[in-house]
Amino acid sequence: MARLIDGKCLAAALRADVRRQVAAADFTPGLAVVLVGEDPASSVYVRTKDRAAREAGIDSRTIRLPAVTTQDTLLAIIADLNADVAIDGILVQLPLPRSVDLRVVIEAIDPMKDVDGFHPLNVGYLADGRPNLVPCTPLGVMKMLLHAGVNIAGARALVLGRSAIVGKPMASLLMAADATVTIAHSKTLDLAGECRRADILIAAIGRPEMVTADWIKPGATVIDVGINRLPDGRLVGDIAFESTAARAGAITPVPGGVGPMTVACLLENTLTAASIRRAGT
Repeated sequence: MARLIDGKCLAAALRADVRRQVAAADFTPGLAVVLVGEDPASSVYVRTKDRAAREAGIDSRTIRLPAVTTQDTLLAIIADLNADVAIDGILVQLPLPRSVDLRVVIEAIDPMKDVDGFHPLNVGYLADGRPNLVPCTPLGVMKMLLHAGVNIAGARALVLGRSAIVGKPMASLLMAADATVTIAHSKTLDLAGECRRADILIAAIGRPEMVTADWIKPGATVIDVGINRLPDGRLVGDIAFESTAARAGAITPVPGGVGPMTVACLLENTLTAASIRRAGT
């Protein structure tokens, strides 16, 4: 049976460390989260982030906007937050209404306050091996791998999914850690075969329980980034957990795996952004 990589426990330790650092600092980091619309899942995520930030001693501000908010109005709010000296981190909760151009919104955020790590400047720094603010989910995954004692250098790592939010930055972080990295996706030929060659498999494709045990190399480390709600209300990942856990060497659960680490890394990014900004003044 695979060893369980407990993201909930590790995230609690990281949040406590951020809380200690904030308490010892001579400033209070400020985080602004912008929520557009009434998406139920997004509302839950925003409440979770707000609560975690406050518990860590971060001054958290949530700006709730109706779904009919225009792009110009949203950009004006972001401009105000960019200029607000009390705000160190800006996060625009995704998804956005279709009437809003996501790229325009992301590029409008001050890259030094981009705690999601999505701004093209931060993406470029990461691709160049000089990470500044790193997307929270891939950052959390790297922390889980290191905490679990996984030997990344020289390992074959496969990232299943090529999104700009998880897949691509995840590959950049793994390459920086000297892994041999492959990005696979729905168009990959012999997808199962590619997965079987991986010492480290990171699934972020958004398809419930798509990866089954026969896709897994015996003893591999399996990180499940997916979170999918089934018709019966259950939350499952992209990995068929029970069967895969019998074959893998280490595995993350869903829920309780990567999700808590994403929130904890958001707090760490906010503290990092606050420290960098103040060091430059």
